[in-house]
Amino acid sequence: MQTTSEITPFVNEPFTDFSNEENAAAFRAALEKISSSHPIVGRLWINGEDKEGGAGTFESTDPSQTSRVVANCAKASREDALSAIAGAHKAFGSWSMKSAEERAEYLFKAARTLRLRKHEFSAQMVYEVGKTWAEADGDTAEAIDFLEFYAREALRYARKQPISPTPGEDNELVYIPLGVGVIIPPWNFPLAILAGMTTAALVTGNTVVLKCASDSPGIATMFVNLMKEVGLPGGVLQFCPGSGSEVGTTLVESPLTRFISFTGSAEVGKGIYEKAGKTGEGQMWLKRVVAEMGGKDFMFVDEDGDVDKAVAGTHAAAFGYQGQKCSACSRLILHEKIHDEFMEKFLPLVEATTMGHPENVNNFMGAMINEKALNGALAGIEAAKKEGNTLVAGGEKGEGEGWYLKPTVFTGVGRKDTIFQEELFAPVLAVTKVASYEEGVEAANDTAFGLTGAYFSSDEGKLERAKRDFHCGNLYLNRKCTGALVGVHPFGGFNLSGTDSKAGGRDYLLLFLQGKSITRATK
Repeated sequence: MQTTSEITPFVNEPFTDFSNEENAAAFRAALEKISSSHPIVGRLWINGEDKEGGAGTFESTDPSQTSRVVANCAKASREDALSAIAGAHKAFGSWSMKSAEERAEYLFKAARTLRLRKHEFSAQMVYEVGKTWAEADGDTAEAIDFLEFYAREALRYARKQPISPTPGEDNELVYIPLGVGVIIPPWNFPLAILAGMTTAALVTGNTVVLKCASDSPGIATMFVNLMKEVGLPGGVLQFCPGSGSEVGTTLVESPLTRFISFTGSAEVGKGIYEKAGKTGEGQMWLKRVVAEMGGKDFMFVDEDGDVDKAVAGTHAAAFGYQGQKCSACSRLILHEKIHDEFMEKFLPLVEATTMGHPENVNNFMGAMINEKALNGALAGIEAAKKEGNTLVAGGEKGEGEGWYLKPTVFTGVGRKDTIFQEELFAPVLAVTKVASYEEGVEAANDTAFGLTGAYFSSDEGKLERAKRDFHCGNLYLNRKCTGALVGVHPFGGFNLSGTDSKAGGRDYLLLFLQGKSITRATK
């Protein structure tokens, strides 16, 4: 076990430079190794034992080559969910009594092991959720960052906390865990967000039941196997993949559940919030909900913004990973003075976007996650056409076996139009023209969400005003609205984007802790 003096300051995991042929060759080898291992076999992990699911099995397929089955996973039943939550409740007693140093060491060890096998985890995401080399590598790097950062944060919260002294008393403030948590991560960052949500709860002394997304059980299984390998005690982490309506609802409504950590759509998040607000029989607490629920994110290029920089940033933020990031730019607000110049430079870049299976490093975009997502995006495109928005790029399926959608751009979009207001979670960009900074601010804030946003300007006065005027949890000035780094950009949004959880920030672990003030009279 590391001593406190041996723990170095947190540093973000570097991204892999695939222009280096040695790195590229290593990744190609990982792709071949992972591909030959398909389908990955996932089973429930309940009370330290692998189990078959009471509801049978389910498969995940390669969205960019739908005939390829990449994982076969046990599917939990309601009875499995009840067993998992009861087992986690039982394991909480001993796990919560371990020191922060003991719990943090599991995360440090997992980070070291994951770092050694990072390409294999990334390769699985290329096949299972359609990530390009760079997007998958970034996902794995972020997972390592969460492990390293939260381990250090747990040690910080375990130290003596600063409080004001008073005569005649010896006072202290300590942080203790909540109990059993339900972790419901998304498919779009199936390693990073899953690992971050799960280990933040574990390292603070809670036990958890993990219900992974149905589109990404393979990478979830690899993570669970990693935690087994580093020796995490049985019962502390329960792996219980299954349907949201049966397993998810059972876990959320259980009176043994102390908190729910969720990342996903606003619709599902609101349902979880409502269910969690009810106190079940025998429940002695109000459940805490940590929710990150997506966005309708903007980039606003003002009349004095750097157009070339904004063009490149918009392309990356709107179409990177097929627009399937909660931080993705789906609303582009352009000042009328630079609108035409911007579009003249932007549209050729959109048309030149390479699309195909992401195992080919030269492809910038892969397929969307599944048929439902593709059809939802196509419905949004049709609604935009009917509302009179002008289609200037894309708007149709791409070639190939998978769920491909060409990068799509609409101009002349009004603030009340469908693609300006509704989250499509797709490579579809709505362009709106404004006549002033003030109108741009109104347009940017005209949404039920409030996750990320970006503002481009060379005017220092307006840049200072922007810090106050734009209502979003993560505001970027003169850079794209995607690409938050753990420890650097604490991540979480306002309004229907969630509970402003600030994942990867110094406040995040407090969401899984409760403060206990202890006073001893000294005279």
